[in-house]
Order: sequence, then structure tokens, then C-alpha cells
Amino acid sequence: MNKNIKLAVAGAVLALSASANAGIIIPAGDWTLDLNGNVNAFASWNKSDHNNAILAGTATTKDAASEKNTQGINTGLLPSWLGVTGKTRQNDLDVEFTISLQPAVSDNHSHGDYTQPVLNRQTYVSFGDKSWGSIKLGKDLGIFASDAILNDMTLLGVGGQANGSAAFVGSGAGANTTLGGIGSGYLYAAWKGQVAYTTPNFNGFQATVGITNPNQGLALSGVSGATTALYQDRHGLEGKASYSFSGDALTGKVWVSGATYKTKLGTGPAAGAFPESTATVADIGANVNVGNFGLTGYYYSGEGVGQVVMFQQSHDLSGNKRDSDGGYVQATYVLPTKTKIGLAYGKSNLDLTSAETVAGSPLVVSHNKRFTAGAYHPLTKHLNLVAEWNDMETEAHNGVKNENTSISTGAILFF
Repeated sequence: MNKNIKLAVAGAVLALSASANAGIIIPAGDWTLDLNGNVNAFASWNKSDHNNAILAGTATTKDAASEKNTQGINTGLLPSWLGVTGKTRQNDLDVEFTISLQPAVSDNHSHGDYTQPVLNRQTYVSFGDKSWGSIKLGKDLGIFASDAILNDMTLLGVGGQANGSAAFVGSGAGANTTLGGIGSGYLYAAWKGQVAYTTPNFNGFQATVGITNPNQGLALSGVSGATTALYQDRHGLEGKASYSFSGDALTGKVWVSGATYKTKLGTGPAAGAFPESTATVADIGANVNVGNFGLTGYYYSGEGVGQVVMFQQSHDLSGNKRDSDGGYVQATYVLPTKTKIGLAYGKSNLDLTSAETVAGSPLVVSHNKRFTAGAYHPLTKHLNLVAEWNDMETEAHNGVKNENTSISTGAILFF
């Protein structure tokens, strides 16, 4: 994958500066506007072997007619994107804003939208100077686990399809994006309201720390149809630090990140007040490139954070925290044709609490795991052709499984 495509991916996902992600540049008085984004679409053929209602599973299930072979045309892990970034230098400050929209190609609009056909994942302003760093205020990708998704090769493709709920059976058509390695190797960083400070770049070392918008009233499905709600009574706190290095033959990046949240269950099947607890999670990862070879390794561990999206199945119905961990390994090689081929394996685990039993929580997910083989060919410096094969497995604590395999092919264009 060439340098322009790499920068475009980094800009689209992590909203890097307009200087790093140069799209269509428009001078406008004191401002420089950058119109940038991507369009992608993939045809997918999917086979689902089972139809079990596993909580927080990422493997797909059969459709409503019990058909195991399904097809779809989907947006991939990276949503199609239209972003506008404005930059200016005023009063010795670099001032920037970004607003973006993410339209999907999956929904036919014939039966209503299960998910929003157009998302707004970024609306923020930042200001600072290279001498002391920068401050960001608004909505952007979360700080914790952001490097995990950026280094996932399925960012240019599909990876795992959507999970096995009623709207996400089979090929996953109808969802705004697919899952990539989310829930089968790393937690979703999500798009969060935040106030964050990033340090200057000290010869490759850089750090970010910020507070994030609390989640309120998140529904947590339990056993026997019982439902409770999870609340945060303070801002979340997230941070990360990374070191990037480069040499004649070796380049790479090492990073760590973490997050902590105060959580409490508000309503549920049991009488009395539920306990308040602190959810915490941390990770470590590295990406190393030697010549045409690339290797990425990642690991995370948390308490009370779930295993797919933050707080999904993170507590039992009495408010006790479930432990989770996981990670992925990924190897890539760039052929003489410039085609990048890659293999990846990822797994996410979720433990029951000491107060739970398998009989009492039989369909809570035990693990999700994923094998991916992919080929990513830069047809032009902006256009990539993609082909992927994915094998997914979800297993509940009682041993029940959902399994699916999928083949996807399509293209992603950056501008």
C-alpha cells in the first residue's frame, strides 16, 4: 500500500491533521479547506452454520427463513466518508475544525432503517502549537484502542460481519459498517465527545490524555429476558502513549493505552441498590515493518468493560464486573506487483463473575475468534481493490457455538 493511501487511511480513521491527509485543497482567505474522504463497497457471500442466540457474539447466524447461505452488498469496516477540515494560523495558534459524514451503501431504504444511513462521527475544534501541543474539543474517535483498529489490515476491507442479532443475520446487509476485528481481538474505540490534550512530538514519542462523554442508560441484556441499565456518573478518562521509529530497513510503532470509568447499574430484576464500580482496561501493541514484511501484535485486558463495544455484557445482573481480555496477531507481505497479502488471527474472551454459574448465564459469550486472509491491491494511488476470506467463531459459556465463513470482494477509493 503506497504512502498516499496510508495517509488517507490514517486521516479518515483518526482524523489526523489536514497536512497529513491532503485531499482536495481549497484556499479560502485566512483558511485552507481540505475536502477528503473515501467511498467503498463490497459484495459478500456468507455461510452461517448455526442459529444460537449468544449474547455479544460476532459470528453471524442463519436468516429468518433458516437459510445459511446469504449475500449482501455492504460498506466495509471503514465507513464511506465525506470530511471537511479547515486550518488557519492565528495569534501564534494552529486552529483547526473537522466535520464529517459517513453514508452507508448497505440499506435499500425499503423497510425502514435499522441503523442510521448517514452517521456523524466527527465534529470537533482543536488549537495549539508544536511547541506545547494541542487541545481538541468535540466528537472524534476514542483515545483507548484507537491504534488497535488503525493497524488492523481489514480497515481497507470487511473482516467480521455484523453480529447474530435479528437485524445482523447472514451477510450483515443493513448495517452501516462491518466489524473488522472488533470483538475478535480488540474493543471498539467508538466515536466519543471528548476534551483531549496531545503533547508535542518528542523525536517519535507522543501522548494523549482526555475526558470522554459519559454513557447513560445502556441496556445490558441478561438471562431469562431480564434487562438492567448501566450508568456512568462521571466523565470517562482515557489516555495513550506511543513511540514511532524509522531506519534504513526497519520502521514501526509501539503503543500503550488505557481507560477508566465509574459505572453503576440503575434498574434490574433484584430489589435494592446495585453497587458502584470502576471499570478499567489497558492495552499494548506494536507494529514492525522490515522491507516488504509487516508484523503487528496486540493485547488488552480489562474489568467491567465487555469485549465487543464498551460495556456490552460487562457486568452480571447484580452489578459485578466481568473480566475480559484478548488480542490479535497479523502478518503482511507486499508482493512485487504492490499487492499486499495478509493473514490475521484474533480472539476476545469474556469471563463470568464469581457470582455466576454456567447454568445461570448459559448464553453469555465465552469468546469470539476470527481468521482472516486478505489481498489489497493499489490499482491507482487512490484506488484499492480488495478480496478477503474470513472465518468466525462465537462460543457461549455452555459450549454452544455460532460459526460462519465469508468471502468479500470490492474496492475502496480515497480522495
